[in-house]
Amino acid sequence: MNARTERDSLGERQVPAGVYYGIQTLRATENFPISGLRPHPELVTAIALVKQAAADANMELGDLDERRGKAIVQAARETAEGRWREQFVVDAFQAGAGTSFNMNMNEVIANRAAELLGERRGDYSVVHPNDHVNMSQSSNDVFPTALRLAALALLDRLLPEISALHQVLQAKASEFRDVLKSGRTHLQDAVPILLGQEFEGYAAAVARSLARFQIARGSLEEIGLGGTAAGTGLNTHPRYRGLVLERLAALTGRPLRPAGSLIETTQSLSCFAETSACLKLLCLELVRIANDLRLLSSGPRTGLGEINLPPLQPGSSIMPGKVNPVMAEALDMVSFQVIGNDVTVSLACQAGQLELNVMAPVIALNLLQSLEILANALRLFRERCVQGITANKERCLFYAENSAGLATALNRYIGYEAAAKIARESQATGKTVRELVLEKGLFSPEQAAALFSPSALGGPSPLSRDIEPATTQEEGQ
Repeated sequence: MNARTERDSLGERQVPAGVYYGIQTLRATENFPISGLRPHPELVTAIALVKQAAADANMELGDLDERRGKAIVQAARETAEGRWREQFVVDAFQAGAGTSFNMNMNEVIANRAAELLGERRGDYSVVHPNDHVNMSQSSNDVFPTALRLAALALLDRLLPEISALHQVLQAKASEFRDVLKSGRTHLQDAVPILLGQEFEGYAAAVARSLARFQIARGSLEEIGLGGTAAGTGLNTHPRYRGLVLERLAALTGRPLRPAGSLIETTQSLSCFAETSACLKLLCLELVRIANDLRLLSSGPRTGLGEINLPPLQPGSSIMPGKVNPVMAEALDMVSFQVIGNDVTVSLACQAGQLELNVMAPVIALNLLQSLEILANALRLFRERCVQGITANKERCLFYAENSAGLATALNRYIGYEAAAKIARESQATGKTVRELVLEKGLFSPEQAAALFSPSALGGPSPLSRDIEPATTQEEGQ
């Protein structure tokens, strides 16, 4: 093998000559051949931006000479723009605190910077991964900072999808505002409701979830860069912390702010648990909504069949003509994954000890996956399912008219006990509640029409003085 000799504090190793990574990355690939999963692309971009900001700050402070510093900045910029991605080979399950990934980045940038200066890869006498690329830094402040930036970048994709889903659900609520249907509680017939009201509830749940993310995003924008190993800022210039944050904010275009306590920010990864919790809570609502759509569209002949979902693909390898609610099913499965990822993030978040939580790499793997797959799933669910939903108005009205739950609308006028008798008789005879009250002369046809209108059933009851029963139930019998 064409190789070069590199040295670190543990000795010498042969590193493939053509790679930009170095000996510490090589050791990590040997130590952690676990999953084959690589760092998320947004995490690679983010940590490269941290390296660029740090080099800029160190040059301005006079700690890093311009010749080295400018080469490091260019190498970091190239990496942030997407070059050298094949060089990031450390498994997602790796040494604690992301040290292996941080060194993978340090070595790639050092070797690329050396190349830009006309030197050969593996000769760290000009640009050293630790002394120059990692100057004023530790994995303990660099990796969590990069993870914050990566999560923010993926939130930029997710939040518009949540907002778009809310808007489409709200539009469906308006479209279905006059569609009367039977409500169901305990999966049993209940009081009538408008289909638009059901969708309004779905839209409100999504909007509430969206609001939670605004708080979580603010937590992610609080940066502990400059704390180095334990939050004390050891090995940094007194002005470094403020300057590197200024540079990083400029590079990312984000309103980053310094952490109130570098010690707390180094010890705690709770901002990631907060973001993951928002994802979990959203998914709990999404599963509920998706499953409601599956129920409401079930059948089409032997189920509820109150709505139609867009037919997207054949649903069975054996049953001709079968079409399944595939987008709702897919959203469920993505949501289950996100909820499971939150368990991992939660366990990792509480697993820190003393000055550091070393479990950041597994948080990165799960949190960034959740953000990415949920954004993709929401877009597809909205475009290929919710936008195309139509109402089966006749089926909805049939169930509403034939539900004994309609008798609840009589409570205000004839009392609970009398209404219960009507409900029992409806169930025993198969006659609708409307038919029975007219048959018994309890209300005139005009009163019944007002009492059982969609507007009356979908909101507060009409005033008693406006609809007085023609007679009591006993008198009607």
